[in-house]
Amino acid sequence: MPKVLRFLQTTLELNLIIKDFKQNDTGLEYIGAKNQQMGDGGFIMQLTDTDTNKVVAVSDKSFKCEILHKAPLNKLCESESNPVAGEGVCTFMSKEAPTNWLQSNFDDTNWANAVEHNFADVGPKDGYDDINWDENAKFIWGEDLETDNTLICKATIEQPQ
Repeated sequence: MPKVLRFLQTTLELNLIIKDFKQNDTGLEYIGAKNQQMGDGGFIMQLTDTDTNKVVAVSDKSFKCEILHKAPLNKLCESESNPVAGEGVCTFMSKEAPTNWLQSNFDDTNWANAVEHNFADVGPKDGYDDINWDENAKFIWGEDLETDNTLICKATIEQPQ
């Protein structure tokens, strides 16, 4: 009897919550220390089929993202000696994720495409060089690596050929 191979047409939906460290809603890190600063976001990924060792998905500008937390809205907050979230120049934007954003039928057409950022601007650390990155994998984030603190992103990956 001949062997019949069957392939199922499937897609993979990625739903990501990506965050940069922030001490509180000011969006700052190391508050009160000499190195008080805004964050430095950036995200990169590649998804590999372990059966074939082929990369089937990478992060790039095709990802659709929504910013849930942005701070400080005025970058002068970084220089405040006693920054308080929501006061003076330390304003912020924060919102909840849509309740149904994880659903496969969620309409993300109004979300922005992720913004690709270069290696030098992101400045990856601790383990980045341990991975053999596919040349198509890009650092993504919102427009501003410093003030965009929490994002939700979606991507649909078609079955690889």
